[in-house]
Amino acid sequence: MIPRIFIPGDSGAVALGADKVAAAIGRELEERGIEAMIVRNGSRGAYFLEPMVEVACATGRIAYGPVRPTDVKSLFDSGFLSGSPHKRWLGAPDAIAFLAGQTRLTFARCGVIDPLSLDHYRKHGGLKGLETAVAMAPAAIVAQVTESGLRGRGGAGFPTGIKWKTVLDTAAAQKYIVCNADEGDSATFADRMIMEGDPFVLIEGMTIAGIATGATKGFVYIRSEYPHAVDKMQKAVAIARKAGVLGPRVLGSPHAFDMEVRVGAGAYVCGEEISLLNSLEGKRGVVRAKPPLPAIQGLFGRPTVINNVISLASVPIIMDRGAAFYKDFGMGRSRGTIPIQIAGNVKRPGLYETAFGLTLGQIVDEIGGGTASGRPVKAVQVGGPLGAYFPRALFDTPFDYEAFAARDGLIGHAGITVFDDTADMLKQARFAMEFCAVESCGKCTPCRVGAVRGVETLDKVAQGLAPESNLALVTDLCNTMKFGSLCALGGFTPYPVMSALTHFPEDFKPGTMADAAE
Repeated sequence: MIPRIFIPGDSGAVALGADKVAAAIGRELEERGIEAMIVRNGSRGAYFLEPMVEVACATGRIAYGPVRPTDVKSLFDSGFLSGSPHKRWLGAPDAIAFLAGQTRLTFARCGVIDPLSLDHYRKHGGLKGLETAVAMAPAAIVAQVTESGLRGRGGAGFPTGIKWKTVLDTAAAQKYIVCNADEGDSATFADRMIMEGDPFVLIEGMTIAGIATGATKGFVYIRSEYPHAVDKMQKAVAIARKAGVLGPRVLGSPHAFDMEVRVGAGAYVCGEEISLLNSLEGKRGVVRAKPPLPAIQGLFGRPTVINNVISLASVPIIMDRGAAFYKDFGMGRSRGTIPIQIAGNVKRPGLYETAFGLTLGQIVDEIGGGTASGRPVKAVQVGGPLGAYFPRALFDTPFDYEAFAARDGLIGHAGITVFDDTADMLKQARFAMEFCAVESCGKCTPCRVGAVRGVETLDKVAQGLAPESNLALVTDLCNTMKFGSLCALGGFTPYPVMSALTHFPEDFKPGTMADAAE
């Protein structure tokens, strides 16, 4: 059997040198006259071990990592094609502690399969959900998704089934499925991992959504900064169309569904669904008031389902294994699994898929291993650049939508950024206001003007100018932005600002102000 060498080709692994490792292995194979197949799989998400090279042996796959180009000759000398020991030897990937503790439903195939092999996808359970869906009535599919308890994995956690039912019940000659793959939040990479490591699962989920709601056309909106994701999705769509997974008769059924990839310019506000729709229509990406809801008047004025990548990628497992199976994971109203993206000043960064319910402390200390610097953890920002900062005193908070909301936080896309005790929370609060000011679409006054005034006022606090009255003004600005902004950009900016002020008041005492952290 020809040896198979798996080298991740996703953007995270590439950023850590995977392409250079692949080139070095290719050269070594040629020089030694060894015939082998190099498969550019996706990453398993243990980025502290990337580039992680795997070899398919008689006993299963053996991993080595993090591999550097300088390691390649010694890997071959040690006999790594047969899984022999080496200083980079990690053993069976599934036995690596970071991976072994996960509950992988949505990401089960990431890092395992060839992302652009439909046959490989099928052999690992792919298309079973779609095969089930094409034989069901649309209302029954919607009922299944509703019963599963699936909620949006990209923002406020809105129940997916309610969106789908609204579109199903709204009569129209044309309906659309739109996948929000903008993923502009810092410390988030789950969407890209799926699209680059298992693109067919997103295609399958969108197709099921189309059949369930009567939509025959879908769009995946990806920002231009993610060329690897764009490339993988475009190729996967073409493959799926040729194989009859997409087209006028999905899997030979009477149902029609087709889709295409659209590339956005990278405006942060286009992660907001209405701004995204404007961008898709060829307009400037600015928010528009709701109602009407997109489910009733969305893309081109037609009923539209807008879901995040992970929400749609979770649908096939629900249709395959059933609502009860999926609902059995999680807690309270937060059902299923959540891909937690651990980043920042942390020892073991990466994606960790697990059921809702782990505490924030477990995620940071046990899974993430604490700070990379070795210093104490000061704060963890959950939910991207507009998420709240949680101090260690709140590390008992379960990873659950309602539990975070009860403590004035949000899970959002489940990206977390860890900071050690050198972080200045005044700088971080200023950065949030500055971020909002820069990224605002300008449509509404609370966001456009409030963020600018917020930066100015926090600068005055840092300079020691009437700190009490200026902090009171910041609080007032935050209330205005939270309740008066048309979308979550202005509405969520108060979360990092007020949480920093509430939990770290000592950092807001007068002092020297440096540039805000990036």
